[in-house]
Order: sequence, then C-alpha cells, then structure tokens
Amino acid sequence: MDMTALRQIDFETARRIAEDKGLRPAKVKGTTTLRFSKADNDKMDFITWDEFERSASSRRLAVYESGGWMKLMRKP
Repeated sequence: MDMTALRQIDFETARRIAEDKGLRPAKVKGTTTLRFSKADNDKMDFITWDEFERSASSRRLAVYESGGWMKLMRKP
C-alpha cells in the first residue's frame, strides 16, 4: 500500500485546499477544538480564517497534508 507522508503546509495553502473542497474553519461547539468542516454542520461554530490561524498558532498547532487530506497537529 502506497502511503504518502504527511507534510506541514502553511495556512494559506490549507485555506486553498479547504476552499477547493468546500470546507470552512470552525470550532466544535462548546469547545476550543479546531476543525475544517462543511458549512451545513450544526455541531460547529464557524470562525474566520484569521481567527483560525491565530488560535492554531497560539496553541502551537500546524496543518499537515497528504494527498489533499488535512490534519491539525501539535508542532514538534
């Protein structure tokens, strides 16, 4: 099975990938957990891209990508 390694990407690249997939930045309602989500998800509080980047950066989170699939993880 061919597994492409996750690579860290900048927030602007993450934004382009997310927008191409119809995703928006959000927090899970009642938490500070960040996610990329479809706009019709009522379990999310949608936030601006600026707020998403500030929140992720302040928590030392980065976006990692592999084949268009993205994940937020703590920076090493």
